Amino acid sequence: MLEPLLTEKQKALREEVRKFVKAVPKQLLQDMDADKVRYPREYVVNLAKNNLLGLRFDPAYGGRGLTWVDEVIALEEIGVLGMSLGCLFSLVSIVGEALDVFGTDEQKKKYLEPLLKGKIFCAEALTEPRGGSDFFGATTTAVQKGDYYILNGQKRFVVGADGADIFLVYARTEGASGKSISAFIVERDMGVEAKYIYGLLGTRGGGAGRLVFKDCKVPRENLVLGLNRGADVFNQMMIPERMTSAAGAVGLARAALELATRYSDKRKAFGRKIREFEGVSFRVADSIIKLDAASMLVYGASKAVDTMGSTGYSRRLVSEAKRFATESAWEIINNAMQVVGGIGYTNVYPIEKMLRDARLSIIWTGTSEIMNLIIQHEYYRETLKSVVAVRDVEDDAQEAHAADEKIYE
Repeated sequence: MLEPLLTEKQKALREEVRKFVKAVPKQLLQDMDADKVRYPREYVVNLAKNNLLGLRFDPAYGGRGLTWVDEVIALEEIGVLGMSLGCLFSLVSIVGEALDVFGTDEQKKKYLEPLLKGKIFCAEALTEPRGGSDFFGATTTAVQKGDYYILNGQKRFVVGADGADIFLVYARTEGASGKSISAFIVERDMGVEAKYIYGLLGTRGGGAGRLVFKDCKVPRENLVLGLNRGADVFNQMMIPERMTSAAGAVGLARAALELATRYSDKRKAFGRKIREFEGVSFRVADSIIKLDAASMLVYGASKAVDTMGSTGYSRRLVSEAKRFATESAWEIINNAMQVVGGIGYTNVYPIEKMLRDARLSIIWTGTSEIMNLIIQHEYYRETLKSVVAVRDVEDDAQEAHAADEKIYE
């Protein structure tokens, strides 16, 4: 985050998180990348011990009552650790959002409070084998039987499938329309089975896998918001899913850029530091601009959510931040690898892991193409529904009133 935007309290929070990040053992990162660790519970517990989980939530349940701006400041620092650990930090914010905004007092006490204290672990079960980006195409079903719902179906690409205790699950309920989706908190021991743990290109160690729900018996009180209100929950969840992806990507990109900058100031070729060659220094300059622009957009989007809540305008900015930050991270890390050269393609430097991690960020929590759909849709709606409030520049043309020339059909 750009320095002039931060308050003294936010700088103190940043230092607090940096201290935590420095203490994370590098062996954990290496073991996760080697698939020796599938789900690092101790890491999440340590976050909780340092009161770093669910920063935005009510202190009554263990949060700090902070803002989205505060959370993205923290997550940028966590992002330096890689996408998996950033995701495990974010999952409490994501699943916790549903409980914090829509949950009953009983649900918050039963699930949100222990999540923030690191006593239970969570995951979001959204994507389906036949669904992909089609949220309303969900085929997982929940049929009411008295005081319970019986869930059947599958979800895939669930980070935490191998380690979480509770899952936020979207399932088709009564009716046949797209709005007949409901959200549930489902406990693992209600009958959830982690059927397949994926071998991933990057972002390893988070226990990502496929979940199978076979006659899972879920109490009616585990409905979130109410029957057939899953779409409302989902619309709210777009914000934490995408804000956390954007902020984590900024941290990862920053780490790669700093590494490449230090390398280019030490490495010599043809008798000169390679930073003195325009081919290198201009790549660094391009990366700096992309990183600062991404940081500003993430900050602006988080500020909009803090100020306005979940609106079409704020969701547009969040979607812009997610797309721009993740794509910029991919480009910045590629630039870093090019600056470092062949040795950057080896495991002597962590750039190759950063590159593998970053690729997923452009896909998960909504692909760049889905972000484009939201961005243009919301902008068209904003622009076309309002009377021009500033100067109508169309009227400035010499032949602005040549009606015979303005043909639209």
